[in-house]
Amino acid sequence: MAIPARYTPQMMEEYLKTGQWNPVPWPEVWDNNARDFPNHEAICDARTRLTWGQAKEWIDRFALGFLEMGFKRDEVMVIQLPNSAELALLRLACEKAGILCAPVLRTLRHKEMEYILSFTGARGIIIPLEFRGFNYLQMVQEIRPVLPGLKDVFVAGDVAPAGCVSIKEMLQKPLEKKYPPGYLKKFTYDARETSWISHTSGSTGFPKFVQIPAVARRSLCEGQVHVLKLTQKDVVGALSPATGGPNIITYWAAAMVGARVVMMEHFEAEEAMQLIQKEKISVAGLVPTMLTGILRHPNRHKYDLSSMRAWYCAAGTPPFQLVKELEETVGGKVIQAYGAVDYGCATNAGLDDSMEVRVLTAGKPCWGARLKIVDDNGNELPRGEVGEVWGTGPGGVGGYYKDEKATWEAWTRDNWYRTGDLGKINEDGNLLIVGRKKEMIKRGGQNIYPIEVEKLLITHPRVNDVAVVGMPDPEMLERACAYVVPKPGQKFLFDDMSEFLKEKGLAPFKIPERLEILEKMPMLAADQKIDKKVLKADIVEKLKAEGKV
Repeated sequence: MAIPARYTPQMMEEYLKTGQWNPVPWPEVWDNNARDFPNHEAICDARTRLTWGQAKEWIDRFALGFLEMGFKRDEVMVIQLPNSAELALLRLACEKAGILCAPVLRTLRHKEMEYILSFTGARGIIIPLEFRGFNYLQMVQEIRPVLPGLKDVFVAGDVAPAGCVSIKEMLQKPLEKKYPPGYLKKFTYDARETSWISHTSGSTGFPKFVQIPAVARRSLCEGQVHVLKLTQKDVVGALSPATGGPNIITYWAAAMVGARVVMMEHFEAEEAMQLIQKEKISVAGLVPTMLTGILRHPNRHKYDLSSMRAWYCAAGTPPFQLVKELEETVGGKVIQAYGAVDYGCATNAGLDDSMEVRVLTAGKPCWGARLKIVDDNGNELPRGEVGEVWGTGPGGVGGYYKDEKATWEAWTRDNWYRTGDLGKINEDGNLLIVGRKKEMIKRGGQNIYPIEVEKLLITHPRVNDVAVVGMPDPEMLERACAYVVPKPGQKFLFDDMSEFLKEKGLAPFKIPERLEILEKMPMLAADQKIDKKVLKADIVEKLKAEGKV
């Protein structure tokens, strides 16, 4: 079995014995739902609605189709699709056929895709012919000459050009009638095996891939079901890309309780509100910018969003005042999740926690997880002191795919993951994140945590988005620079920023000493994270041009 090397026999025995790992393969969860309530709706998108019974039929036909094409165990299938029923079910089909599935963001282009397909040695790729004005097939054709291992190109949608395999036509072949019941079980990944590889945001260069076995993700989702109080009556909406981030709940947790899933292809605030109203979505996975888009939309009052009871938010911290306004005027509670693709979900708050806990902290460790705060030498610090956050537990990924060196640079030999985040644990046991270790600004002998400044500045009535980065300084080593995107039609000046932060009680040395105005932030991961690497390079170039460094 292809069990990740980071999982020792002792670790696996402990997690299985204590029930923190469930050895049931993930496709079996969907099979059981199809058996228990075949006529209940399972998943829908803009074009498709499927019951659990129909979803199982799709999964089996895809899996058998791949096997009949000659796919072998652990060959890699890259899937680059927008949120859709096909995205979810093709991933399950790969697991059922013993094919290593690598879902990637639909926003990646030639450079990243050539690297990913080459690094993984992918045999197949599944794409739309075209989406939002971009021709995916043309991209694949242009990079294919340098990818001799790429044998099969699958196209989702109504049309598949010559030389491509039509996903639609695969569904029209009742292959399940050719094989005995349970035939696919001998191909299905064991729950402890790597069945899925997920890419990082690539903020330090080309993305890495983490190994994900079903037992690790299921362990995390046991906690998500609990904190979100998910039941079969819920309707779970994937508003942000379902390849990662907060949409672990749509691919994993929803199926655990038989909840219906709604896939939104591309987020637009008004379209999201229309979808919530139409489908009666009760729990949504999204990122802070999406919350802002919904709350600030001029047509918000036209829509009935009363079905919403939980906004499951990741990839950043929403401002407290925004959350307060959202909960008071729209309804539903905002739940934050803290973690990373490289690790998994480390902490979250619960629906029963106060707004202060849910927004101003990252909550408590997920079910089974453990955290500790350490100094630069790895020594554990007392509660209340700031240091690097380390995590361990049954939800941790198996390490980096094809990169053992990177695995043991990120994880200690006793299996603690070094998050690279700075934080502290308060008297109630909740984690507070104060910033990235690499992003901490050292101004003279004083430390500035960008997130502290950003949380205040985003509440200014004329600020739409903000990022604070360090800029080199010959005297102080570093100073802080704020990049701000003003709201449409608004001006925002340096004095506006300084006076506002003084009024908020921010220490003078933490107030940014330079302001740069942008129309839009450079983003990573399908607009889920600001690319501060670009901003740091930009301010260095500006300082060089001015002769200041």
